[in-house]
Amino acid sequence: MIATKQMDVRANIKKYFNIAFNGEPVIVSRKENKNVVIISEAEYNELEKAKNNVEYLAKLNRADEQIKNGQVNR
Repeated sequence: MIATKQMDVRANIKKYFNIAFNGEPVIVSRKENKNVVIISEAEYNELEKAKNNVEYLAKLNRADEQIKNGQVNR
């Protein structure tokens, strides 16, 4: 993981985009701790997929608990 300042990203945007594209996240520090992270689209898609899987598993767990507690609509 690389950390840099917003000003450095502006001056070297292609460099930092290439770093992110090659799999290394870039943390961009900003005022008032409003930092951002640059990642590749592929990594973003993997994070979204993982988040969706977690949400789906949580729904399945809730449904399983409802079944175990006899809270099934017939």
